[in-house]
Amino acid sequence: MKNLTSLQARLRDTDLEDWAESLPKTIDQVLATYTHGEISGWLKMIDSLPEISVTDRELEKCVSVNSDDEISPDTLKQIAENLMQLHPWRKGPFSIHGIDLNTEWRSDWKWERIAPHLGDLSYKNILDVGCGNGYHLFRIIGAGANSAIGIDPSQKFHAQFLAMNHFIQCDKTFHLPIGIEHMTNEASKGFDMVFSMGVLYHRRSPIEHIQQLKTLVCKGGHIVLETLVVDGDVNTVLIPEGRYAQMRNVWFLPSTDALERWLYRCDLKDVKLIDVNQTSLDEQRATDWMTFHSLKNYLDPNDINKTVEGYPAPKRATFIARVAD
Repeated sequence: MKNLTSLQARLRDTDLEDWAESLPKTIDQVLATYTHGEISGWLKMIDSLPEISVTDRELEKCVSVNSDDEISPDTLKQIAENLMQLHPWRKGPFSIHGIDLNTEWRSDWKWERIAPHLGDLSYKNILDVGCGNGYHLFRIIGAGANSAIGIDPSQKFHAQFLAMNHFIQCDKTFHLPIGIEHMTNEASKGFDMVFSMGVLYHRRSPIEHIQQLKTLVCKGGHIVLETLVVDGDVNTVLIPEGRYAQMRNVWFLPSTDALERWLYRCDLKDVKLIDVNQTSLDEQRATDWMTFHSLKNYLDPNDINKTVEGYPAPKRATFIARVAD
């Protein structure tokens, strides 16, 4: 897999060195379970993308690259057509040499809401669980981290990350096509901060997921957890019957008070609610780069504060909590 050698070099002489050395075997085992071969075609396409030098790279305020190289309109058209092979583009946006990938989600808005609460990320090794195509990995590096490692088993998300980083050329971001269940004991207590955004409500056992996150964080490190929530008191948890906003695999939507209690029950410290935001039709929507149904199609056409099933419309909360010293 691309960039593993670079990742191993970056994590040498850290608590994650042994884990990085074990990754080739882990990834080979996971890739052997894939039952379709789309990834091979996507990788060939990515290998065919033109090499363009990066003159201006911005990761702090957005994710954008530009070059002083002269790039012909035909080349830019071909790049856009190649990237469109990886449709749908969910997380972003990205700007690649003037090509604007207007993704379904304005993930930059989410980052701007939570970034002020993260503290100094300098020299930190950070893991993003369920990272999608890795948009937030680039923003994490823009905030000063030593490394940003994302895990997500989706082959398409992995290919999207590789395509983006082909042009962005960031040697501190890494995307691994594995799930949290594939994180071996060598990764235990290895990360300074672990993100889990948009994952918890897909888990049949949310407490187990929080405990898994906790095992990956060093003493004194932090977990950043974002999930769907509902209004209510400490005892309120919505368990949808069937689908929620047309999603099949949504299990538990707690109130913020209930989720705070879960985090404390997992022996996390200094639990802090840093953002609550009802998802708007401007933040999640169909675009030229994601032409399928989006949030508008999942809400009651007569009341955008309800899903089509009659549940409260998607509201997301983000907590940050510290692992005890």
